[in-house]
Amino acid sequence: MLQLGFVSAILADKTFEEVIAFAAQNGFSCVEIMCWPKDNSDARRYAGITHLDVDSLDDAAIEHIHATLKKHGVSISGLGYYPNPLDADEERAAYFRAHIQKVIKAAARLGVPVVNTFIGRDQHKNIADNLQKYAQHWPAIVKTAEEHNIKIGIENCPMFFSNDEWPGGKNLAISPAIWDRMFEIIPSRALGLNYDPSHLVWQMMDPIAPIYQYKDRLHHIHLKDAKVYKDKLDRVGIMANPLEYHSPKLPGLGDVDWRKFFAAITDVRYRGPVVIEVEDKAYEGSEADVETAILTARNYLKQFLG
Repeated sequence: MLQLGFVSAILADKTFEEVIAFAAQNGFSCVEIMCWPKDNSDARRYAGITHLDVDSLDDAAIEHIHATLKKHGVSISGLGYYPNPLDADEERAAYFRAHIQKVIKAAARLGVPVVNTFIGRDQHKNIADNLQKYAQHWPAIVKTAEEHNIKIGIENCPMFFSNDEWPGGKNLAISPAIWDRMFEIIPSRALGLNYDPSHLVWQMMDPIAPIYQYKDRLHHIHLKDAKVYKDKLDRVGIMANPLEYHSPKLPGLGDVDWRKFFAAITDVRYRGPVVIEVEDKAYEGSEADVETAILTARNYLKQFLG
């Protein structure tokens, strides 16, 4: 009913074949595969990772990918690429938007139903001005998705954690109020959410209610937790950089009520991938720590998956 997987970004040093083999060996049915361009220079944590190069996706590569997936009994839940398509530098933003469209076309050729990404944001402009930029640039991307019968899952991560993303963050799609405006401006059903409950937790919002409110827009789901440290929050306040008062955690080690979460997604009859996203700094010391993180999250989540 629900396909448990993980985001390939956490296994940055493994090849596509090694990622798929690891998934099969450890009981995962799917993987979200990262598709950053090979010449990408983004050094952001978990960014710039290429497990599938859409620029070299010829017929032989597609055949090899399908053969690898069939051999291991694993599927691709979605193709992932998370740049800033509304970057203040228009040349960079245009490059990012063009690559998103390449990933959409690659997903269609591979038979992968979803491409996951960010709306992006000019971090120095307010929400209204960014919505205008969205209305200008995103219809063409959504049209490409419609033409290729691909869904777009927008992750609801604000991309505001530290000084380099201050003051507005680098992704507009941060709240239900903004999602409503996004869907009003571009009403296409191809556009939906790659829903991550952890980002609502540290923004002091209900992470469960949107599952019911946006049940028809749930194109993909990330399983990540967040821990808010109340003593730190009391000291620095909500105007501080968010990493000063919270930390990403493995599912079960933060403040998400996972019993309520899975009750909600089963209530709304969600049928699709639920994919572990590991960004817990406590598990970054070595390759063994990273693999332990993935398996620890899997073991906790199995109670909800049967």
